[in-house]
Amino acid sequence: MPNSRPVIANQVFDEIEIGASASIERRLTQRDIQLFAVMSGDVNPAHLDADYAKSSHFHEIIAHGLWGGSLISTVLGTILPGPGTIYLGQSLKFRRPVHLGDLLTVSVTAREKRAERNIVVFDCCCINQNGETVIEGEAEVIAPTDKIERPRPDLPEIRLSERGRLKELFEAAEPLDPLATAVVHPCSEYALRGAVESAQAGLIRPHLVGPADRIRRLADELELDISDYPLVDVEHSHSAAEKAVHMGRASEVDALMKGSLDTNELLRAVIHKERGIRSERRISHVYAFDVPTYPRPVLVTDAAINIAPMLDEMRDIVQNAIDLAHALEIERPKVALLSAVEKSTRISARP
Repeated sequence: MPNSRPVIANQVFDEIEIGASASIERRLTQRDIQLFAVMSGDVNPAHLDADYAKSSHFHEIIAHGLWGGSLISTVLGTILPGPGTIYLGQSLKFRRPVHLGDLLTVSVTAREKRAERNIVVFDCCCINQNGETVIEGEAEVIAPTDKIERPRPDLPEIRLSERGRLKELFEAAEPLDPLATAVVHPCSEYALRGAVESAQAGLIRPHLVGPADRIRRLADELELDISDYPLVDVEHSHSAAEKAVHMGRASEVDALMKGSLDTNELLRAVIHKERGIRSERRISHVYAFDVPTYPRPVLVTDAAINIAPMLDEMRDIVQNAIDLAHALEIERPKVALLSAVEKSTRISARP
């Protein structure tokens, strides 16, 4: 069966005539700018920050200058001369900015040939949709001497994450008041730093519940300022869990945040029949994933608390996840029931 993939082919030195030219067209998109920033590490706000760009000389986001220069390389490396070309030098002048949506015609024209080393000098230019020259210059290359014709490679698909889902959650929470939150036993770096950073992000108003002296010493070691946060002094982690739950029952806090204590220690206080904050619905846990290769948020439940739930408990677990999805502004979440074993097992009502 013949190969139907498109090919790229070159023009060898002897085939290239003075005045020969080739060109491509490319429209600048936000994705182009982001990909170039990721590849080059150039995070100049003139290219990535719309608010900053409004106050800049050009008043809007513009392309990296060498994004256009890279298109010249595309023409030279894939069309004229094409595969086998060796770059020796490039000089460019940037006449005008390239704005989002601009359509560039990128051209190279052979101006000079030097037979001793198979060198060709090309005039290069990029012209926008208004006929204005945005980039011009020259390139010096060694042209190939052997004919090459190869299938055009299939490039991998690239997805840009930018912590997108997490960023969306932060933006959704921005207009809301921070929650008064009991941070239970924040006696490790991750627990205490997480509470402070959450407060700095405007998500919570932390009440630090645990051994006060130990928490202060840790804050000093980590150079964290906790002077603005109430510190509720209790001796042990289990008493911290009990105190935090009591604060919740008394409406002193709106939420609990797990610190450096075991999950079962916190949950034991939460689900206590007389002193806990349990409801009629089964408690469950939800992982919220931001998967770069998947276009929607993914919630996975319950992989942490309920080991072998029965039918009524499964209903509560699913409903908890749906309620969370609604809170995250997912209006109609799709629900898939998964089994953690290879063979299905019969589910029967508990007697």
